[in-house]
Amino acid sequence: MPEPRSHDMLPTPLPDAVRAALLAPMVDQHCCGVRRDDTTRSGFEQLIGEGGTPAPPGTTHFDTPAGAAIRRWCAPVLGLEPHASATVYLSRRAELGAAEVNRRLLRGAGVSAFLVDTGLDVPGLLSPAEMGRLGSAAADEIVRLEQVEQDVAEAGLPAADYAGLLRDELAARAARATALKSVAAHRCGLGFDPSRPSRGSVIAAAGRRLADPKSRLDDPVLVRHLLWAAVDVARERGLPVQFHCGLSGWGLSGLSMSGWGLSGGGLSGVGIGHLADPALLTGFVRALAPLGVPVVLLHCYPYHRQAAYLAGVFPHVYVDAGPAVAHTAAGSAHVLRELLELAPFHKQMYGSGCHGAAELCFLAALCHRRGLARVLADRIAEGEWSAADAARIAHMIGSGNARRVYRL
Repeated sequence: MPEPRSHDMLPTPLPDAVRAALLAPMVDQHCCGVRRDDTTRSGFEQLIGEGGTPAPPGTTHFDTPAGAAIRRWCAPVLGLEPHASATVYLSRRAELGAAEVNRRLLRGAGVSAFLVDTGLDVPGLLSPAEMGRLGSAAADEIVRLEQVEQDVAEAGLPAADYAGLLRDELAARAARATALKSVAAHRCGLGFDPSRPSRGSVIAAAGRRLADPKSRLDDPVLVRHLLWAAVDVARERGLPVQFHCGLSGWGLSGLSMSGWGLSGGGLSGVGIGHLADPALLTGFVRALAPLGVPVVLLHCYPYHRQAAYLAGVFPHVYVDAGPAVAHTAAGSAHVLRELLELAPFHKQMYGSGCHGAAELCFLAALCHRRGLARVLADRIAEGEWSAADAARIAHMIGSGNARRVYRL
C-alpha cells in the first residue's frame, strides 16, 4: 500500500483545475531542520508543543490541535489507523526509527523545495541537504543574521574592525544562500529606529558587545546595523530578507538550549510577542522601498492581518502564515481566510515554519491544502471567484510566488 501524502487528503469537492493546483508540489519558503535521531516521549512532546516546555503534570501535548492532528493524519503515514493513541503512535515511531519517520513525513508533505533556516543553535538537526534528500526535494539555505553576528562577535577582534568583518562575513555566507533572515523581533522588538546608525555609534556599541561576546545580541544599535548591512548584501545579490514576526515559543526565538531541554529559557519569544507585531516594522519597510529588496514577513500570527495590510500597501512586502497553520490544524481555514481578506494573492507564500519534528512539516502542508481548499470552495460557491481564479491563486501561494521571489 502506498504511503498517504498530505495532498491526497482534500476535504471538499472541487473543480479539477483547483484540485490539481492544490495537489501540486509546493515550495516551503521557510522551515528549520528536523531532528535526525530518536527521542523520548517527553522530548517529542516538547517538540510538538509551541512553547517547547513539558505539559503540566497529568496532561499531554497530544491534547492540543496539533497533537490531535498528528494522531489523525500522521498515524496513517506511519502505517497506523487514524486516531491511534499517543502511546501506540510513539511506539510505532520508535519502531520505524527517526530516519524512516523523517523520510515518510517529509516526502509525504508534497514539497518540491525546502528553504531551510540554519540559525537554530540546537544540536542534531538535519542540514538543508539532508532535508532535501529525505524529502525528495531541492533544498537551499536561509542564513540567519543573528547567528552570523554571533560568530563575528566571538572572533576576538577590536571594536573598530567589527563592522568590516561583519560585512565580509555576511557577503560570504550570502553567496550560498537563497535568503537572509532576522529574529530581531525576539532580540529588541520590531519597533526599532529605522534609520541606519552612525559609524561612531556602531563602534561604541561594538565595544560594549565585545566585552561579553558570548551574550546574545540585543543592543538596538547593533541590531539596526546588522539589518542595514544585510540589506546592502541582499541588494547586491538579489536576495529577500525575512523577518520573524508574531508569537512563538523556543523553536523560533533563536535561543540556545542544552540538548532538547529549555536551559535557554524558551518562553522569552512569547514574552515579547507584543513587540513582534509586524506593523512596528512599517518605518523600516518604508525606508527599504526605494531599494527594491523583498521583505518577507514570516508567521505573524496573531498579527497576520497587520502583515496582510503591509503586503497590500508596499510592493516589496510578502507574507506567510507559518506554523500557525499546523498548530491550528482543523482551524487553519480561518487563518488563511483572514490573510486572503486583504493580502494580494501574488504576495502570499507557503512556509511551514516547522522545526524539530517532521510531523509539523507534514501537518503544515496538509493543513494548508485542506484549509485553502475550504476557502476556495466557499469563494467559488458564492460566485466570487471562478474555478480558474481559484486555481491560479492556489498555484501562486503554493509555489509560484516563492519561485519568483527567491528566483528558484
